[in-house]
Amino acid sequence: MSTAQHSSARRPLTARTWTDVGVVVALAAIGLVGFEPSFGGYSFLVPALGGLVVGVATAVVASVFRLSVVTTIVAAVVAYFLCGTALAVPQQALLGVFPSLQSLSTLALGTVYGWADIVTLQTPIEAPQHITVVPYVATWVVALVSTTLATRWLTRTPRAAWRFGVVLLGPLAIYVASILIGTDDPYQAGVRGVGFAAIALVWLGWRRSDGSNMAQAGARKLRGRKIAGIAIVVSAAVLLGGGAGWWIAPAQDQRFVLRDEIEPPFDPLQYPSPLAGFRHYTKQVTDEVLFSVSGLKPGDSIRLATLDSFTGKLWNVTGAESSAEGSGTFSLVGRKLPRQSFITPETRTDVTFTIGAYADVWMPSIGYPTDLEFTAGDAVDARDSLRYNASTGTAVLTAGLHEGDSYTVDTTIQQVISLEDLSDVSTASVELPPVRASPDIVTAKAQEYAANATTPVSQLEAVRLALTTTGFLSHGRASDTVASRAGHGADRITDLLERTQMVGDQEQYASAFALMVRSFGYPARVVMGFAPEIVEGETVEVTGDDVTAWVEVAFDDVGWVVFNPTPDETDIPQEQTPKPQSEPQPQVRQPPRVEADAEDLLTPVELDESEEEEDDLAFSIPGWVYALGLSLLIPAFIIFFPLLIIGIYKARRARRRREASAPHDQVAGAWDELVDQYSELGYSVPPKATRVMVAEQLDAQVRQTLAGAAIGGDTEASVSGRAMDAGAGASGVALAEHAVMLRAVAVATDDAVFSGQEISPERSGEAWSTTAAAVEAGRAGLTTQRRVVSRYRIRSARDWASRVSTKSENSEK
Repeated sequence: MSTAQHSSARRPLTARTWTDVGVVVALAAIGLVGFEPSFGGYSFLVPALGGLVVGVATAVVASVFRLSVVTTIVAAVVAYFLCGTALAVPQQALLGVFPSLQSLSTLALGTVYGWADIVTLQTPIEAPQHITVVPYVATWVVALVSTTLATRWLTRTPRAAWRFGVVLLGPLAIYVASILIGTDDPYQAGVRGVGFAAIALVWLGWRRSDGSNMAQAGARKLRGRKIAGIAIVVSAAVLLGGGAGWWIAPAQDQRFVLRDEIEPPFDPLQYPSPLAGFRHYTKQVTDEVLFSVSGLKPGDSIRLATLDSFTGKLWNVTGAESSAEGSGTFSLVGRKLPRQSFITPETRTDVTFTIGAYADVWMPSIGYPTDLEFTAGDAVDARDSLRYNASTGTAVLTAGLHEGDSYTVDTTIQQVISLEDLSDVSTASVELPPVRASPDIVTAKAQEYAANATTPVSQLEAVRLALTTTGFLSHGRASDTVASRAGHGADRITDLLERTQMVGDQEQYASAFALMVRSFGYPARVVMGFAPEIVEGETVEVTGDDVTAWVEVAFDDVGWVVFNPTPDETDIPQEQTPKPQSEPQPQVRQPPRVEADAEDLLTPVELDESEEEEDDLAFSIPGWVYALGLSLLIPAFIIFFPLLIIGIYKARRARRRREASAPHDQVAGAWDELVDQYSELGYSVPPKATRVMVAEQLDAQVRQTLAGAAIGGDTEASVSGRAMDAGAGASGVALAEHAVMLRAVAVATDDAVFSGQEISPERSGEAWSTTAAAVEAGRAGLTTQRRVVSRYRIRSARDWASRVSTKSENSEK
């Protein structure tokens, strides 16, 4: 195609169109800054503004060069992946800029799954890494669609007023999304709302038809009225809207945001209760170093899990379906964790945990962490699976902790409050899930132990002292004097309280004390963790023998206060039973006695490690396979899916024309198909010309292409031979007959359309056969690149037909 033809295919944007694009970008920018409360800063602006630029640039280039819709979509998707790495996930880029397999996979996954994650994340949003793809893809889509409409749709005539309103839907969608995905705390709601409305109203008023066909004086007068009307409407909207927003706007805690309505996808009940595996630590990994900790102070306890739901069988974390003080809500978080406000705080900084033999999803921590950073091990790459519950201070890494993982936390812990300071303090009104199937003996014993106490703290202390002074500690080991059955359900607590001597360990005493506190109507929860011997300034190695459990009770304006109801380790006295009087018996050889092994009295704790899970691990697919598959499938999808859609469209187009009801329409359809396919091959179809003239100019362009191929090293004969080998028609005509074929189709079409004579089906079939032969002849001389590109092009003969001369003009010529 010549340089003149290339330049004529371009369509520079007018100043008015650039103004339309600027308005769209400005409104989208006003909307997207509303995401600031969700991200806790302006880090999201880089991918958001980057997506805006990529979308606008793609739409403008496509409009200037008049690319088809399908070609525009393909170019936009390619630009999305090429630019997205540096803008949205630069930490996964090669040399900080170039796409990698991981970044392409993240861009694809974030587009699909990021929307579900962003409404379940705790704010400020910092993880997972694909979350930054959400503002990038949102602004990219809005900018691409809105700019395409502004540069193509609004330039057509007539310009109906509703078209401009449609263009505003994209920026309006971003504005609404910033509200729905945001938090209860809006970001400059009044300023943004007034600015958005003012710009939109001024633009809509300015872009209305301005009466340019009227006389100059009348147009000037109309323009003045328009400006005055726009000013009145905008002023009224600002005043009324601002006043309504001030008086009618809901309170912050009543704002509708999606994160308050959508249930988080993580369900803690999918994992076994940590307290159910208490005896695993006291019997099987007693001397193993589970993990080491630095930065602790004497008296600190390590929290593993906080359990506030009792089902009659065990204590567990509240399920995700319960909204009780958020205790069942585990949300995706980043490095910064939500702060606990219900606490009398004392800070700890740079507390570092290094995992040894410990392997589970529950993360050891201290107090209520406010900052968590993974520093070593596989956990560094698995930070996207971190969930945290701010109400209980419990963290979960769904990918699991393994040997070598290390992380550092800054945290706040509850100050130690003396009983005297709590003497006049009432328990807090905290919503906890109800206790189910608690034994009756729990309530009876609680009333017995706290008979003379009057205040909440005195009642709790009386019960605690009764358990610690009359009970005995036993982990159920073979070396213990008296056996102790594992478990902390209703039957085990009944056995503990009904026996002459209470025997158990922290698992049973913490459960019994918590149930007694709950029987008074006070909020209590069980905490499982570790209490190692701590020397300040030294690293502590935590073993299974350091495991423990305690109870926390909520007090007004104080927080969750710790109570330890477990007795100190002492010798357990043997129950005295009188010996029966023996009578002399004849001496008979007795079979040897089989002493029952003390271990047989123990109830083993089965951990949730089934063979089925091990079998599943054997067939697990490595992560790199997914990354490689996505890196291959995404480009293949981008290349071949549009080709499939376009191919189906072209086949249906040809079939619809060939199967037209009237034979003369079938012949005209053959000409339309010929014009479309030549245009898609890159040949220029002249406007305002008769069919015969179009045929002559198309033949000249084909021969010019062949001449260029001959200069490049191919002779016209060889090109002609390739055309015949490619199947130039069923009759295999030579390329020299190309002009004859084009003219034959043009003349047959004019005759069918204007003669008014009956057209036989044979003539229609001949026209389509000649068309196919001519198109193949025109295709044969093209380069491979040009033929491939033609498969992605779609042209419509209706544009050419609307400019063709009338029947009378054809007759005169």
